[in-house]
Amino acid sequence: MTTYDKPDRGVVAAAVAASFLMLIFGLAYRVLAGRLAAPVNTAPITPAALARFPVQIGDWAGQEVPVDERVVRATDTDAHLSRRYSRHGGLESVSFYVASGVKARDLMPHRPEVCYTGAGWTLTDRRSVELPVNDAVKLPCNILQFSRGALNTQKVVILDYYLVDGQYCADVSLLRSKAWRGSGTVRYAVQVQIGTPITATVNAETAAKTVCDFAVESAAPISGLFKNTEENHSSDGLREPLSGE
Repeated sequence: MTTYDKPDRGVVAAAVAASFLMLIFGLAYRVLAGRLAAPVNTAPITPAALARFPVQIGDWAGQEVPVDERVVRATDTDAHLSRRYSRHGGLESVSFYVASGVKARDLMPHRPEVCYTGAGWTLTDRRSVELPVNDAVKLPCNILQFSRGALNTQKVVILDYYLVDGQYCADVSLLRSKAWRGSGTVRYAVQVQIGTPITATVNAETAAKTVCDFAVESAAPISGLFKNTEENHSSDGLREPLSGE
């Protein structure tokens, strides 16, 4: 007669616990996905309104940089801004990309660590910092370094952060927390990416300082742009109807 050892109670308990956690996480994921997909009733910022972001910021002068239409369709956001800003006669320059929307699900997947690695880049360094915008406001953000090519000859530094209903956030955690509260809780969400290459004459430390400098100088204008746009939407919604309307 063949005999079988009784299963270890610890193993059984661990298996039951693992199954329970998988069930809970699965339910949580479906709830979050449903809330992210829920319709919203907030008017998004228009591309024309976002285009009013200043071309001149302190010593930085900007120029438009077209974005590949495939990239625009992939991000599926309401409006985006792509510019290159430079100063000191072009000795310092950054790429500046802003994507905005009222649906959290459209911004959450398109993070540098996802999109850059998907495009063949390797994430080689990441750190979180808080930059002083003024005496009362800090800008939490992530600074990431990527490389690609033979012997990692191409290198770039990317600074990334979010602005959610006027509140700065280094990652998508604030978007997730608002999504849990149901639809209509996000009036607007903005993702900001600032990048500059590492070259033979610009090391990683210098590149990081450059993107940080621009992030500090551009943070208030981008926040102010969305605040003013939101106030204008509110004013339009509360105005008295004109004769004949």
